[in-house]
Amino acid sequence: MSDLSFQETRRILLEAAVKHVAFDGWSKATFDAAVAETELDPLIASSVCPQGAIDLAVEFHKSGDQALIDRWKAKNTQGMKIREKVAFAVRSRLEVVTDKEAVRRGSTLFAFPQNSAKGAKLIWGTADLIWELLGDTSEDLNWYTKRATLSALYSSVVLFWLGDDSEDHQATWDFLDRRIENVMQVEQLKATVRGNTTLSKLFAGPNWLAGQIKRPTKIPRVDLPGSWNR
Repeated sequence: MSDLSFQETRRILLEAAVKHVAFDGWSKATFDAAVAETELDPLIASSVCPQGAIDLAVEFHKSGDQALIDRWKAKNTQGMKIREKVAFAVRSRLEVVTDKEAVRRGSTLFAFPQNSAKGAKLIWGTADLIWELLGDTSEDLNWYTKRATLSALYSSVVLFWLGDDSEDHQATWDFLDRRIENVMQVEQLKATVRGNTTLSKLFAGPNWLAGQIKRPTKIPRVDLPGSWNR
């Protein structure tokens, strides 16, 4: 297996590790079991996953993002409203998960303080991916706030989904629709403020300052204002 690429080696390790996650979590025991089963040289395994199972947990999340891209490309989204596209993307991201327990264990792993920044980056990356799939072209503060809002929405839906035992996760999809409705109500409120002459003048300063904030020139892949209608 010495001729395998970096990514191929990680994929092979991940496939072997997932079977153990339900019992041992994303732990050293899981990583060691994956190395043993794949018969990889431990030095090679450590070189592609210097943080062991944590790196495999990251890889598992990224594989879900890639699966979302594949499902999105196979779907005709023309004619769908923005809220329908968001709902479809978030629902699809969860439906492509191959092992729910692996997500549950990952949520626990990334809840630890030493891993929380990495977990937050993964969620942000998923939100960024969804907005890219939706064709987002925002350049100012909206770029950040759209992703922050969607990151919060996605996180809450994942937590609900993890505890949902309803048929076909229907309770989760209902919850998702309610969360999107809440966001759209906020958007409607902001539109009302922008349309009010007095309030528009009141927020002229803050709005000008917000307009000076630009999106990053190079966006790392996985590395509350802001209108969803923009």
